[in-house]
Amino acid sequence: MLDKNGIARRIAKELRDGYFVNLGIGIPTLVANYIPQGIEVEFQSENGVLGMGPFPFEGEEDADIINAGKQTITTMPGASFFDSATSFNMIRGQHVDLTILGAMEVSENGDIANWKIPGKMVKGMGGAMDLVASAENIIVAMMHTNRAGASKLLRKCSLPLTGVNCVKKVVTNMAVLEVTNEGFKLLERAPGVSVEDIQKATEGMLIIDGNIPEMILD
Repeated sequence: MLDKNGIARRIAKELRDGYFVNLGIGIPTLVANYIPQGIEVEFQSENGVLGMGPFPFEGEEDADIINAGKQTITTMPGASFFDSATSFNMIRGQHVDLTILGAMEVSENGDIANWKIPGKMVKGMGGAMDLVASAENIIVAMMHTNRAGASKLLRKCSLPLTGVNCVKKVVTNMAVLEVTNEGFKLLERAPGVSVEDIQKATEGMLIIDGNIPEMILD
């Protein structure tokens, strides 16, 4: 199965030249490290950055330059900084071509839960609500199961929802899945992972059509 960087590498293959891309907290932030050669994309962070680059090398961090998850980042030539009002105007105005989010649960009809676990303290929902309400192309980066081994790809989310029927694709440590009207359509499997492994780890409806190829990460 893939690790978090492997998930990010696979999602990076979804980037297209000229895209404006919002990277959510967690695994999505790693995507900036794996931009395919020959294309240019602009990464946006809702705390007010356009033009994020990869993470800095140790010793080269600038504590004043951070992403929405308060991680130190680099910026590309021509990057700009602005207030939250401008940032959310970009998001609400649908100027972002692709949104990549982490999640705790995704349902077979594309609902996403990624902001709150009941009984646990949270600082707030952040920009997730605006992102899922405004974005037309949402890819979720997540582990296929939780620490107890239970599926995070469900028939119906059990946690408070962030958005309804909005996720288009899910990339996990086990598989790439497209969200369809019938359920999760299995597109690719991680190297060394069988279709049967994915079936056992998926609670939601899983659609298997023909031979399922392994992911190509390079």
